[in-house]
Amino acid sequence: MQQVLAEKVLTRSGAKPGVLADGLLILLGGLFIAALAQVRIPLQPVPITGQTLAVLLVGMALGSRRGPLAVLGYLGMAGAGLPFFTGAQAGLAYMAGPTGGYLLGFIPAAWLVGWLAERGWDRSLWTTLAAMALGNLVIYIFGIAWLQTLMGGWSQALAAGLYPFLIGDTIKALLAALLLPAAWKLVKN
Repeated sequence: MQQVLAEKVLTRSGAKPGVLADGLLILLGGLFIAALAQVRIPLQPVPITGQTLAVLLVGMALGSRRGPLAVLGYLGMAGAGLPFFTGAQAGLAYMAGPTGGYLLGFIPAAWLVGWLAERGWDRSLWTTLAAMALGNLVIYIFGIAWLQTLMGGWSQALAAGLYPFLIGDTIKALLAALLLPAAWKLVKN
């Protein structure tokens, strides 16, 4: 009954139910990333946060179109001044700092894991973990490439932006893979 009523209201307003549902999922995905960004271990120059877990989970659950849009929404809201980056930071200056490459890498990583999920990589724990590992690799490529320009070399960037994160990102990928079935249920409802 409620669904029929909602569809009638949406039809009369000219909005398409699928578009509104997609918009809501994209917004909620961006807000989920913002919430997990506040879970952090403050390392320098790049902190360990829950963002990568959220980005990979949102990307796989929302797919190759909505996942990256959720990341772009998150980056847009935080870039515009909402305190959504880790440590309640915000703004374009933060995005140009040491974490800027990682933040940019979230977009193609969300696309990649979403694309892989659409091709069945989300059907088993092992293929989900493989997709998450590839997503993390994309984030590392963007993050370390940017970090090395700020730090003056690859060895410094790897020491500061890769090695301290490998164990934590492996744990976060496993956690995201385990949470994926619950995320699918939320998305489908």
